[in-house]
Amino acid sequence: MSQKHKRKTNPCSNVGTSVQDIRTKSLSGLIVITASLSILSYVFNVPLLNNIAPAQAQKSSSAVQRGYNLLKKGWVNDAIKAFGQAIKQNPQSSQAKIGLAISYNRAGRITEAWDAYQQVLAQDPNNQSALKIVGIMGTYRPEWQVRGIEALNTLLNTNPNDAQARSYRALLYTYQGKVNESLADYQIVLEKNPTSETILGAAQAYSYSRNYQKALELFNRYRVAGKPITGFAAVAYASTLRETGNPKAAVQVLEGQLQSSKSLDKLAIETRSELAKAYVANQQSQQAFAVLEPIKNRPEAILPLARSLNEIRSSSNNPAIAQQVATLYRQAIANSPNPSPALLRETADVFTGLPQGEQTALQLYRQVAPQFPNDKSLVVRQLVLENKLGQLGKSDLKRRLVAEVNPLPSDQAQLQQIALALSDVDAPDPELLPLYQTLSPRVNVPFLNFRIAQIYLQQNDTSNARQALAAYTATPEGAKSLAPQLLAAEIERREGNLEASAQRFQAVLTTKSGGDDITDGALRGLAGVRIQQKRFDEALTAYDQLIIRQPQNLTTQLGRTSIAYQAKKISEQEANAVLSNWLATQPATNAPPELFSLVGTLPAQPQREPLYNYLAQVDPSYLPVQLRLVQVIAKRNPTQAQARVKQLIARLPKDANTYQLQGDLARAIGDLDLAGKAYENILAQQPDNIDALAALGGIRFEQRRFDSARQIYSQVVAQKPQDKDARRALAGLSAIADQPLTALTQLEQLEVEQISQGASDAEVSRQRQQIQEDFLQRRGFQPSWENYERRGK
Repeated sequence: MSQKHKRKTNPCSNVGTSVQDIRTKSLSGLIVITASLSILSYVFNVPLLNNIAPAQAQKSSSAVQRGYNLLKKGWVNDAIKAFGQAIKQNPQSSQAKIGLAISYNRAGRITEAWDAYQQVLAQDPNNQSALKIVGIMGTYRPEWQVRGIEALNTLLNTNPNDAQARSYRALLYTYQGKVNESLADYQIVLEKNPTSETILGAAQAYSYSRNYQKALELFNRYRVAGKPITGFAAVAYASTLRETGNPKAAVQVLEGQLQSSKSLDKLAIETRSELAKAYVANQQSQQAFAVLEPIKNRPEAILPLARSLNEIRSSSNNPAIAQQVATLYRQAIANSPNPSPALLRETADVFTGLPQGEQTALQLYRQVAPQFPNDKSLVVRQLVLENKLGQLGKSDLKRRLVAEVNPLPSDQAQLQQIALALSDVDAPDPELLPLYQTLSPRVNVPFLNFRIAQIYLQQNDTSNARQALAAYTATPEGAKSLAPQLLAAEIERREGNLEASAQRFQAVLTTKSGGDDITDGALRGLAGVRIQQKRFDEALTAYDQLIIRQPQNLTTQLGRTSIAYQAKKISEQEANAVLSNWLATQPATNAPPELFSLVGTLPAQPQREPLYNYLAQVDPSYLPVQLRLVQVIAKRNPTQAQARVKQLIARLPKDANTYQLQGDLARAIGDLDLAGKAYENILAQQPDNIDALAALGGIRFEQRRFDSARQIYSQVVAQKPQDKDARRALAGLSAIADQPLTALTQLEQLEVEQISQGASDAEVSRQRQQIQEDFLQRRGFQPSWENYERRGK
């Protein structure tokens, strides 16, 4: 399942999701907050400025000395005049330029102070005091941020232990939306007895990077000092509370802040945006829409509104809201002459979770990636989307993922992004299990545990699958998602608890609260169980509902065709026509599970050997296709087919779930003894397995052990009277035993029953006619239909 359940969902192999829609916390939309007084008071460090004066004054000229004395007395305007005169007397006096910059700053003439510090650095690029002040002042205005980072880079190159400079650089990186770089700095600063302001800044950065557990830890650490969390920090705090399962507390924080807001400024807009998300998480949908009403149709509120509506969409799966979200993000990009990488990446993340949004997301990631050549997460995002769009096969995806992330980067924020991207891979390849297991404890991406459960399930390791699924459901994210119910139902199906599995799928459908992906996944899962139970009519009913929901979805039509053919509702010719149309109209890399099902269900055809080979490479674990491949190889090279079967069987675990496949594979190469042993092994573990018993009857029939076959088929019919294949086999055995009248009676009874149920079976009619013809010819009679044919000629 992709992250659209927020994720896409497929009950059997791709169950997921979409429990989490991508919700980016980039700061690109919040950069303007640096002009606010709260941020200004946070970064403005007056003692630092004052401490510069004594050392500079001792070495200065008399004019410079007079300026510092005036500054010390607090006569700032007079100091500005004195330093100005000193610069006229000596334009190269760095002491005078620094004094002037300090005076401008003390006077609140921020722009002139900024310019003065630039002059200092133009003359002395390594002036430690000026570098630090420029770094601090970079937080005042968005247009100064890049220069502030550059100044702090220079300072930290010569003095890497300056914790204050590093914390300000982390803050500037956060404003720039460079969360990876921000967290790298905060990780260093947090180890060195940081100030409470630094802790608060780090908490916000971790929240924006979606590492909510770490963010909550830091927010709580800040609150220990008794200081309130207000302003934009309160918005991030509320987001963290919501994401860690406490939306009620988030609502309280934001409602209090909104009540104290007197105007619809940037802070009020962000507060309303986050409050709407908290309301949705707290099951207060009407309040969510109401709190957003004042910020609609306001250009400055486009991004906050888009983020809130995306949260509402992921909870309600309302397609109309999805369209609004897409429109708002496109407007945000269109309104930016030069969209920032942070905005483009946020938009890509969101479009990844929107219906039919993958192609747009891929284009945006490709646009951003060249600007960050060392960011492996952007490459992973592209690979995952290329796979979803059918541009990259499953085996190529696995190979390139391993190549890109080996070795994993040490940067924590990049690890987080890689994990989020990998969590979008539907039904990951089992060979990726070590990668997922390595990442899971190092990041805060709960859905990785869901993917790990899927991998274990592909390996038929239901015990470990249950443990991984339990780890996911123990998180706030997993607890509120219905996706685990789909995977739990699939685990039960694999374990043979078919009715329990069906009931779980039906319970999900009854809730009607899981969204489109969950509903579609539950219908597919239910159909899968009914197929296994050979209740094909019920399976078709489930697929008919899917087609009503997605009338243009060719994949769904492919799945229905597979079921209809197994139910003998359509002919082999009709099923082949659907398959041929798919192969002619779809890219070769588009190989959904429904394609595997139909190809594996239809009889083997030599001309399809290239298709069998390709599908076997895409998913070697899907043995029905492997069986078809073995069957066509056996016709031209029995030795090669036998060798392939031995390799396949050697890779299978020795349990009841795979003995059936072993038997089918052995039967395909004519090794009836091996096939018989496989079915006997199943029955030793599962004495009531009717399918295995019937298969063993077929083996005995082919071995011409007719008495054994009769005994076995009689057991099948005794346990399952409606099994028409077993009853036809018994009729055939009666004919072989030279009991044609008994055989005819058995077939006629079966035919009458089928007609009464409104069904018919051409094979039963053909078998009855053949036995009747043989019976008449043995007694010297010409069958009536032959006489009629001769007269017609």
